[in-house]
Amino acid sequence: MFTGIVEELGRVKKIAHRAGVILLEVSAKKTLLDTKIGDSIAVNGVCLTVVKIDPAPACRSWASFEVIHQTFKNTNLGLLKIGQAVNLERSLRIGDRVSGHFVSGHIDCLGLVRRKSLRNGSVELEISVPPAFVRYCLPKGSVSIDGISLTLAVIRSNIFTVCIIPHTLKNTTLSFTGPSDKLNVEFDILAKRNSV
Repeated sequence: MFTGIVEELGRVKKIAHRAGVILLEVSAKKTLLDTKIGDSIAVNGVCLTVVKIDPAPACRSWASFEVIHQTFKNTNLGLLKIGQAVNLERSLRIGDRVSGHFVSGHIDCLGLVRRKSLRNGSVELEISVPPAFVRYCLPKGSVSIDGISLTLAVIRSNIFTVCIIPHTLKNTTLSFTGPSDKLNVEFDILAKRNSV
């Protein structure tokens, strides 16, 4: 379980296809300080398990994750390139503050960026999702976009708008995001539960 508050931007170091899985190696610092093999880290909002880690505990600089083909195909992890930035967040611990909202790390769908615009000092992103997921879009509800906890500002048909403050823009991959980009979308667990 995560909160959608990105701790650090990591960089893709290696992508290797091995024995039915994809090995994704990411460089990072803060996120790896107290991380061990078997821990969960959200990479662009996708919950992944650390399978290998830099052995130097005082100055760890990378971790590896095994990704199954289905996850690689159904999320934007399959679109990553070497050197590309990714949003990283360690799993929530009991007693931690939840500054965002509860995020499971299980992506519902890919959203397509239709428009990115500057308005009153913040950035607005218009994102379209498959029509089947519109029922999870609640006015002022929470949504995780590439692992970032955001609020739905406007909902129109199968397109919703989120507003991004300068701090979030500066400290996440949304600063590099533009029209036609595909983003990992996870709708709020409570919205999904209430729509059943």
